[in-house]
Amino acid sequence: MYSVEYSQQARKFLKSCNRILIQRIFQKIDRIQNEPVIPDTKVIQGFSERLYRVRVGEYRILYEVDYSLKMIGIVKIDKRSRVYD
Repeated sequence: MYSVEYSQQARKFLKSCNRILIQRIFQKIDRIQNEPVIPDTKVIQGFSERLYRVRVGEYRILYEVDYSLKMIGIVKIDKRSRVYD
């Protein structure tokens, strides 16, 4: 199982969400903790680091994986229309 670290933006976003959305987001994060690249994961092009994306309805979770440290860094969580800005 991988450990998870959240960026400041991700923590701030989670504080502003309702309980149902938070529950759905954490269910997805629990899945990627056990298997960092799940079937609905996409690699995001155009960033300096290797970022992955998973969908939670109209929201997106952008994260990076450090396989040597067994750590997942949640970079950004936001609506699809804003997450890639």
